[in-house]
Amino acid sequence: MTVEEEAQAANDALAALADDAVAAALSAAAALLEERATTVLAANAADIAEAAGRLDAGALDRLRLDDARVAAIGDQLRILAALPPLEREIDAWTLENGLRVQERRIPVGVVGANFEARPNVAVDVAGQLLKSQNAALLRTGGAAIRTVTALVDDVLRPALSSAGLPPGAVGLVRSPDREGARMLVSLPRLVPLVILRGSGPTTAALAQLAAEHGVRTLAHAEGGGVLYVDRSADPKRAAAIVEASLDRLGVCNRLNLLLVDRGADGLLAALRETLARAGVAEAEGPLGHEWANDADRVATVTVHQVDGVAEAVGVANRETSGLAAGIVAEDAAVARAFIDRYRGTAVFWHATTRFTDGFALTGSPETGINVDSVPGPRGPVTYRDLWLRQYVVVGDATQRR
Repeated sequence: MTVEEEAQAANDALAALADDAVAAALSAAAALLEERATTVLAANAADIAEAAGRLDAGALDRLRLDDARVAAIGDQLRILAALPPLEREIDAWTLENGLRVQERRIPVGVVGANFEARPNVAVDVAGQLLKSQNAALLRTGGAAIRTVTALVDDVLRPALSSAGLPPGAVGLVRSPDREGARMLVSLPRLVPLVILRGSGPTTAALAQLAAEHGVRTLAHAEGGGVLYVDRSADPKRAAAIVEASLDRLGVCNRLNLLLVDRGADGLLAALRETLARAGVAEAEGPLGHEWANDADRVATVTVHQVDGVAEAVGVANRETSGLAAGIVAEDAAVARAFIDRYRGTAVFWHATTRFTDGFALTGSPETGINVDSVPGPRGPVTYRDLWLRQYVVVGDATQRR
């Protein structure tokens, strides 16, 4: 099927989606994933074999599935199935003229998703969309096309059918070339919203093309966590948070920029030792450079000294993506100043930015992390965010403007 045909099939499936049936489908998908894990892993092994030598170690790690990762995907499907459905009714009131007004949430429709070579994202995104009674049209890069195809055709679609739902509710762009991505963001009538995950000029170009076609996007493009260590910080606490922020280097919410108060010279030396023990090199600026996407220097953190909390939060706001920032400080007033002035999607005190994640913070997998500075879902986006506001107004034919 062409991209437009997949989109039309997803659109045709919308009317059938209902909370109980979706929950049954998600539970069935978890069981099918366990039953057909060998098929999914074989497809993934073929993707890995072809990508070896082309992708860096971090990208290969994101692409790779094993028994434990497959089991984790299944666990998240079961958890998602058990979560309460989206509350449709927001509020209701009666106007002085007698009109009864009801504010409610309705589905967006067919939501597209273009994502990097991370097979688990296919299930996370499709699950969130179905849970919110939206249909999905997925598109991944060529490196993961076999794995994602197996997840859609052998797990998600059969699960939908078993629950009495149209399998087309989860569509797939089956071509690995970039024209498929361009088509995905060019169908405003069928696919009014597209989630863009990834970084660099390709994602930026897709967002621009989407805007030209009247398609809205939720973009998770740039990442990189910031940590400011104040002069009042406890050295052991600071070292522990730095270490916890670097458990995985190829993810967007890892420590990327370490800001250290100039008045904390002793702390700086200790933190450099912590980086060295973790096998991570340090670098000076550009402050917003995201090392997770730098294949040649992924094991790097930018280290920069600042004159106190005001400069630290200024750097975090001006120079970085706005994904997340944290502070280590025993001085509560300093911590509060940092929290109140930071404008990013998540801010932490004595906790690692690695918790900037839908499942970690809300108990639900995410479609991505939106860093846009506009009204709407921001930060980790889950099924609770994927809706449109609608007013239902009931009168008795006597009301006039």
